[in-house]
Amino acid sequence: MNTEKKHHYRNVFKSDHLSSADLEDFIEQGKPLVFTIKEVKQYKGVAGADGKLTGQVLVAGKKMDANVAIFKENIKPLVLNATNSKIVKSFAKGSSFVEDWTDIVVELYIDENVKSVTGGTTQGVRIRPVQPKAQVKPMFTFEHFENAKKANATKEAIEKRYTLTDDVYNEYLIYGTTE
Repeated sequence: MNTEKKHHYRNVFKSDHLSSADLEDFIEQGKPLVFTIKEVKQYKGVAGADGKLTGQVLVAGKKMDANVAIFKENIKPLVLNATNSKIVKSFAKGSSFVEDWTDIVVELYIDENVKSVTGGTTQGVRIRPVQPKAQVKPMFTFEHFENAKKANATKEAIEKRYTLTDDVYNEYLIYGTTE
């Protein structure tokens, strides 16, 4: 089925935080759901003069206190619920401190049976309880330039096989225009 010109109904509900609709996009594009947590920031609301919570994180239209995972990859941050927080804690050698939750590789998935606040079920983003192995890619270096040039390799193609820094990529672009 061609979905190129169609619009998923959940697109109108997208937020600044990772949701199951975002993961569905990755799945449809054939992208893996393995990411590395760069850091976890903790946001706590402050009660205003009227006593109402003025939290810093807005999720589903509500301000709330939250632990938010920021990833190394270019994806939205993930609000960590209690279930996902316990899994990340286990990956951080049991540390309960979010400052210790760095450089942690996780695999995400869509759970179709998350209990909603209304008592029903909904989709939710979950972290698999078994930690994936980190895949270390070799660095893209000058020695790879000629083969990449012959293959007309794009930046995306190079990044599938190698770790690529901006400086090396710029050198590669210059290399590609010479000779």
